Amino acid sequence: MTARKVTVATLSALKARHEKAVFITAYDYPTATFADRAGVDMILVGDSAAMTMLGLPSTLQISLDEMLVFIRAVTRAAKHAFVVGDLPFLSYQPSDETAIRSAGAFIAAGCDAVKCEGGSRVARRVRAMVDAGIAVMGHLGLTPQSLGQLGGYRVQGKSLAAAEQLLRDAEALERAGAFSVLLEAVPAETAAFVRERVDLLVYGIGAGPEVDGQLVISHDLLGNFVGEIAPKFVKRYADVGANVERAFAEYARDVRAGAFPGPEHCYQIDAADEALIRAARQRTVHPVVAAVTA
Repeated sequence: MTARKVTVATLSALKARHEKAVFITAYDYPTATFADRAGVDMILVGDSAAMTMLGLPSTLQISLDEMLVFIRAVTRAAKHAFVVGDLPFLSYQPSDETAIRSAGAFIAAGCDAVKCEGGSRVARRVRAMVDAGIAVMGHLGLTPQSLGQLGGYRVQGKSLAAAEQLLRDAEALERAGAFSVLLEAVPAETAAFVRERVDLLVYGIGAGPEVDGQLVISHDLLGNFVGEIAPKFVKRYADVGANVERAFAEYARDVRAGAFPGPEHCYQIDAADEALIRAARQRTVHPVVAAVTA
């Protein structure tokens, strides 16, 4: 039996049963297919695609149109998982109309919800999108689109004052109608402090165990991210990058040594036809080629 599509109601029911939601990024059809088959609850098409897929230095350089290519690929694959699309930098901040149009394009492309970074300062945009009928996830803590203001990849919410500010931002998102919030790179105690005080679904990436579900970047989990960033909170479950590089190197050696393709990789034809073709090759071969191969 095919598993039913995950909805906001499904996610709320998981929380009510004290069950953790499994949340992972995917940016292409094969990865999303494997994640969906594995039974993950949620897939984030993150603006992290800028770095994981396009080799850009940060999430700031990816465009809405580029994100839509990844979103369409993932939503074709996700028969079960709830798909969240990450609104890229400046695709929602300028105005309510911009936010609604950008989010609407994601929903039209198959997303179940959109995600945007920030708390109180984006609450108006969140309300506009929610009023347009779009499910919105907030994102607090380490918000990569604001790295310039945060001073780089730094843990957030390390003091009571900082935890209280995160709570105020989460409450602003809740009042604006967001259904959930993602907390990134905050201490476990801070994440628990926020989760206990809001009715939102609270997910974490590097936010400890006391949240409603865990998000990881698939490239970090699989070991195929090409770059220098290696967050402390990542657990690697495979070493795909090393395996891919090894396979390519073996392929290159076989090609250069003439070991590939072998007879087992070639299409067979009737022996009589093969003889006729070989004879025709000998009659029509260019004189220079004939001299070289003689």
